[in-house]
Amino acid sequence: MTERLAILKTYKLYIGGKFPRTESNRYYQVTSAKGKLLANASRGSRKDIRDAVVAARKAFSDWSGRSAFNRGQILYRAAEMLESHAQTFIDEIMAITGKTKKQAGDEVTASIDRLVWYAGWADKYMQLFSTVNPVATKYWNFTYPEPTGVVGIICPDEMPLLGMVSKVAPAVVSGNTCVVIASETNPLTPITFSEVIATSDFPGGVINIITGFKSELCGPLATHMDVNAIDYSGQDEKTISSLQEAAATNVKRVVIRRTPHGNDWLGDTSQSPYWIEPLVEMKTAWHPVGS
Repeated sequence: MTERLAILKTYKLYIGGKFPRTESNRYYQVTSAKGKLLANASRGSRKDIRDAVVAARKAFSDWSGRSAFNRGQILYRAAEMLESHAQTFIDEIMAITGKTKKQAGDEVTASIDRLVWYAGWADKYMQLFSTVNPVATKYWNFTYPEPTGVVGIICPDEMPLLGMVSKVAPAVVSGNTCVVIASETNPLTPITFSEVIATSDFPGGVINIITGFKSELCGPLATHMDVNAIDYSGQDEKTISSLQEAAATNVKRVVIRRTPHGNDWLGDTSQSPYWIEPLVEMKTAWHPVGS
């Protein structure tokens, strides 16, 4: 009897609440830490980025218009779904990174806790960043944060699940929608996380995940005229410079997070309400008082 060959899974993209094949029909092989072929990942294209931005923009009005309490509920639901599928993520992280079961478990647990943590900030961050400004006339003068719009997120290659969760949660909790370029070397866990998103009440288009080569995807995302901000974590000065130059086409905001790195993603330095603040716009309103 001949030996049966395993059927390798081909991971799709996640755009607009659906799982389409890449427009380019290209894929690349993902191997384990020991060099074993694990699966095929979609090699996203410029067209996939455009489709994801369209989906994110379409979802923005509904998502940003929801109550802070409701957004917190949905983030909490995502944490519940991630916890119920924790073993799947642990196995995947162990296979692709070579981490021990404890190390992989720590990353998954931290990802769950981080979603809960940001869910708790959903109805509190505005109190932290809003102000009542002193003026010399009979007006109330308020400054308060509003979501900036569509955020392009470029995920770190280390901590493929926790790194993505740590960047996506503060972006969407304030009402932004996002287009995520997943880890290039460890794309399986981020795209598997899209199955959690799809079953946790997030409207389609709020979070869109593209896998592929960053050298092909970062440019189209940073130059897209309907993307309002770019969030990058890493130390690559060449990439930082190219993102800043590309973003100048429509003067979009570029948020550079040079830290954390390595196991620092597990610590308190990688979660803060001040990770929400760069991705909101401060609006000021005047209101007359008295006669």
